[in-house]
Amino acid sequence: MLTNQKAGENVELDERKKKILQAVIRNYLETGEPVGSRTISKYSGLKLSSATIRNEMSDLEELGYIIQPHTSAGRIPSDKGYRFYVDQIIQEKDSQVNAMQDMMIQRVDRVELLLKQMAQILASNTNYATMVSGPNYHQTKLKFIQLSRVEANKLLIVVVVEGNIIRNSFVTLDEELSNEEILNLNILLNNSLNGLTIQEINLGVIARLKEQAGIHRQVVEFVLNEVSEAIGSQAEDLQIYTSGATNIFKYPELSDTENASKLISTLEQKELLKGLFDESQAPSASDSQIQVYIGDETPVKTMKDCSVVTANYVLGDGLRGTIGIIGPKRMDYEKVVGTLRTLVTQLNETFNKQQ
Repeated sequence: MLTNQKAGENVELDERKKKILQAVIRNYLETGEPVGSRTISKYSGLKLSSATIRNEMSDLEELGYIIQPHTSAGRIPSDKGYRFYVDQIIQEKDSQVNAMQDMMIQRVDRVELLLKQMAQILASNTNYATMVSGPNYHQTKLKFIQLSRVEANKLLIVVVVEGNIIRNSFVTLDEELSNEEILNLNILLNNSLNGLTIQEINLGVIARLKEQAGIHRQVVEFVLNEVSEAIGSQAEDLQIYTSGATNIFKYPELSDTENASKLISTLEQKELLKGLFDESQAPSASDSQIQVYIGDETPVKTMKDCSVVTANYVLGDGLRGTIGIIGPKRMDYEKVVGTLRTLVTQLNETFNKQQ
């Protein structure tokens, strides 16, 4: 029994009391019948006598976690008991999601796949709609170029840029190159282009490359066109990954046919979301700054009944994008902001270590 303890006063439960309380609540949820000490003593994993369980249940009753209906010797959960149980479930779920996030970031090398998975996990974790923009390539530096022979007149071009973004393409040549010639071209291209951004690969750089390539200047020109196409097109074609659109229907203020239809349509149309990402990535926005748009503050008109929380991520010196969470104005801002801060920090630190 408790001593010097007022009934209902909040105290930290020890592990035994937690297990017994969880057993009472789970058993009551399953049967709908008041739970006695003999029932709990049979609960797998407890290995406690009925007398011990009886004493612990008496303490839990004094603390206000369980109550005894007047017609039964068994106990049922109180509101306080239910609150403890729900909070424990939420904490366990959050830990599982955080572990998934850690595993995801550690194991996924390709940025595109990572961002898609991130959108899905955030939607599952928050129960809101999520959107993640692919990295902006305007200041991305080239890390590596590899030319490999596939067939007599066919080359595979592998281009790697910051953030371990990999682009592959095949080119057909008018001439057959020897292994030595391919090796020399690889050395020339990497020595000349590694560490440069797309803007820095200018006419002067290209002219010097062609001059150094000699009789293979046309091959170099062809390869440069492929490099420009592989990377440059990404700068213009902003990728946006969304998930959890159907979570909108969980909130009555957003679930009427007209509002829900507009929101889901917006999440499917990249052009409508670009304004939000452009503002989040404006020069005035810091790298990891959390921005919260409430109602009419959002640049996307169809989201005026929502709140949108965004954060920027940075992968290396040039790769930069935005993560956004969309929900009702009564969203759990504390959890959303905390989740975004943790995820962005993990993302930035993990990829910056690879530089």
